[in-house]
Amino acid sequence: MTNEIYAGTFIWGRNSKRGLEPIRVEDAFPPIVTKEIFERVQDQLRERAPIKIHPKRVASRFLLSGLARCGHCGKALVGMDAKNGKFSYYVCGTLLKKGSGSCPARYLNSGKFEGLVIDKIKEHILTEENLTNLVKLVNEEIDSSCKAYREELDARSDEITDINHRLERLYDVIEMGELGLGDLAPRIKELRSRQEKLQVRKVEIESYLSDRKVELARPEIVKAYVKDLRKLLSNSPLSERKAFVRSFIKEVKVTGDEVVLTYTIPLSSRGIPREKVGGVLSTVHYGGRYWT
Repeated sequence: MTNEIYAGTFIWGRNSKRGLEPIRVEDAFPPIVTKEIFERVQDQLRERAPIKIHPKRVASRFLLSGLARCGHCGKALVGMDAKNGKFSYYVCGTLLKKGSGSCPARYLNSGKFEGLVIDKIKEHILTEENLTNLVKLVNEEIDSSCKAYREELDARSDEITDINHRLERLYDVIEMGELGLGDLAPRIKELRSRQEKLQVRKVEIESYLSDRKVELARPEIVKAYVKDLRKLLSNSPLSERKAFVRSFIKEVKVTGDEVVLTYTIPLSSRGIPREKVGGVLSTVHYGGRYWT
């Protein structure tokens, strides 16, 4: 995920003992992924790095660790257990550290809270419409990234046609006896060698363009994909679910009974949407505190 060679860039001398700058050659190879996708991955890796996300959050068993925030004071909501692990909650960092009265936030039942977020992801993000549009977007991005290859393919085809015409003229000269084969053999050999190289490159480009095209899935296949993604969100191991949620959920802010989800849908042209969910967090009394 960090090797630029997969984006078509060759780098040599990265660990030079003389302290020299490494040599970079852009577009040295046909890329497996576009530079845009490669940079997106680097951004996500940087965002998930321990220097930005505390290792405790990475290892936490709470699904929304590092994403949930208190709408009153802005502090992170911290996952915690009670009664020897029988109950678990999210609590405002200020309230947890400074005690009662420091923040009006309440304790949130982790199961209900996480279930609410998962339900909203299924309802607004993992939909058949979104997945269908995403496939269309992938096609558009592929078409854009393949433009240079199509231009090269046209240029190589034109050059092959030109070489064919040149060879035909040379053969005509030999048949008419104007020049002998010995005189023209070096030039014919040179043109044939160039012709073979162009043909090989043409086949490579055609194969690349063919492999890169993604066909829009049929409605029944899209439905199956959506079902699989929703199942992954509900039933996969915690580490997979956390990575999945973190890939598009930017923040979950809780203020009283209101939960605001801030998320990014890659295919959306309207920026980062926010979804408000009000009046859905029930409150129960337990041990002198209100657990929500």
